[in-house]
Amino acid sequence: MYQRILVPVDNSATSRIALEEALRFAKNENAQLRLVHVIDLAQFAWSANEFLDVPQLQAALKEGGQKVLSESAARVKEQGIEPETVLLETWGGILAKAIVDDAKTWGAELIVMGTHGYGGLTHMLLGSVAEGVMRHTPVPVLLVRNKEKPE
Repeated sequence: MYQRILVPVDNSATSRIALEEALRFAKNENAQLRLVHVIDLAQFAWSANEFLDVPQLQAALKEGGQKVLSESAARVKEQGIEPETVLLETWGGILAKAIVDDAKTWGAELIVMGTHGYGGLTHMLLGSVAEGVMRHTPVPVLLVRNKEKPE
């Protein structure tokens, strides 16, 4: 059915639940998993950078992203699957676009990702990476919600 499954991961419970769902698909179909984590290196550059060490903050973002990928990959390896991992970097870009572009480049057949399910004002202020992916990808997307209270 799906042989190439892309899974955006972050450090949330919702992301871990989505990863578990992707693992079910991958094990049943003997599919490849590609875990991606997106960081925006510009998020500190626009602020009071004369007071902040921007390169140090960006390095910390990269380090944190690699840690998320390593922890997620370890979970996948426990299930007998060797995943690919990629840290995607944007510079003031839209996180959803980075995911969609990577899915196209890699040839993903399915994207499995978590959604926090925010609505109302929170959704308007924070936006939704999952919604952005849904709107712009030609690849089928499986959204997984955390049944507990959103984070």
